[in-house]
Amino acid sequence: MTKKWGLMAVAAFGLYAAAMYFYIFHGQNSGIPDVLQGSAADPSTFLTTQELLLSEELSKIRNFLFFVAGPLEWLLYFAILITGMSRVFEKWSSVQFKWSLFRTGMYVFLLSLVLFILRFPLDFYQYTVSKSYGISTQFFSSWMRDNVIDFWLDFGMSVITVSVLYWLIKKSPKRWWFYTWALTVPFSIFLMFIQPVVIDPIYNDFYPLKDKELETKILSLAEQADIPSDHVYEVNMSEKTNALNAYVTGIGENSRIVLWDTTLDRLTHDEILFIMAHEMGHYLLKDIYINIAVYLFMTFIGLWLIAKIMPRMINRYGSILKVKKLSNISSLPLFLLISSFLLFFSNPLSNAVSRYQEVRADEYAMELVENPEAAILTFQQLTKAGLGEVNPSTLVKWFRYSHPPMLERINKVAEQADEE
Repeated sequence: MTKKWGLMAVAAFGLYAAAMYFYIFHGQNSGIPDVLQGSAADPSTFLTTQELLLSEELSKIRNFLFFVAGPLEWLLYFAILITGMSRVFEKWSSVQFKWSLFRTGMYVFLLSLVLFILRFPLDFYQYTVSKSYGISTQFFSSWMRDNVIDFWLDFGMSVITVSVLYWLIKKSPKRWWFYTWALTVPFSIFLMFIQPVVIDPIYNDFYPLKDKELETKILSLAEQADIPSDHVYEVNMSEKTNALNAYVTGIGENSRIVLWDTTLDRLTHDEILFIMAHEMGHYLLKDIYINIAVYLFMTFIGLWLIAKIMPRMINRYGSILKVKKLSNISSLPLFLLISSFLLFFSNPLSNAVSRYQEVRADEYAMELVENPEAAILTFQQLTKAGLGEVNPSTLVKWFRYSHPPMLERINKVAEQADEE
């Protein structure tokens, strides 16, 4: 029976991957509308022929990898369950340790290690693709270092969350999901508070903006927007990538506006000021707090659905999944499988909210700096540096794009400039 279910799962994944390959590489049409050809939004006006070719190739690879990575993860969780590997980890951990926390820690370590090894080929392939197309500048040793850091940070947080989760499941079989959600509220806020000052510096060096002339301009812009102006940083991302970026992170006193050094090196002051105005728009429009609220709402719905789905799956397919009870920690891969499934299909909703926020931030930046030429050049440079796809298909846009496609952003700025 296990072999049958395993073959069925592999066959289903294979058919899905083949269908997505055909759609991504041969079925979708993401060309430029006739009305916009030759405009500032047309990538042929600001990308070379070689860059256009590389952008098309890389976009297809990225899109395909995105759509197969999630289902591949589900397949891995399913394999760990039906082969009895999860149950073996649980039994071995129980034999080795008497205290519950240590048993949980050992189980989580074994599961995390197996998943790290199984995911590594795809992760490494994504790294080599980024490297071969000139996006990544990171040496393999540095890339592996980041992966090892990810592993141990995820392991530490997982031990805490899994221990609390299964303790709540045992104490309250019917309401565990609600209590778990209630605890995610302070935990999520705490992580967002410490991320800029504790977690992010583990990966990169952050320091105050070195360009004092630019700093003066940014402070002046922040003063116009009535925004606290002492949290502008740059980070040495050139050691890892050629892409450009800037972002807002953290909450309260630990909030930061961060500029990648690649952005500082390749964009003019006017273009950087547009980016800063965009990030200030996020700050003024309270997008960080809105994102927290959206995350907590979706987590509430997700945990409620998991609490409904998991017991039914265990009751019906427990013998196949090698899980006897929900409270057994061997059910964790099933929890992760369902979570990953729900997260994947929630992408269109969360991305739609994010794109709406980005449109508002763009509009605010246009009002603040009143420099549409700088805005257009900024969007073009961002596309050029990341070899981005300016006009993805609808399916790709729904599932992958947290920002409006560059075709839409550039065209909107150009239309506003024409109106003025």
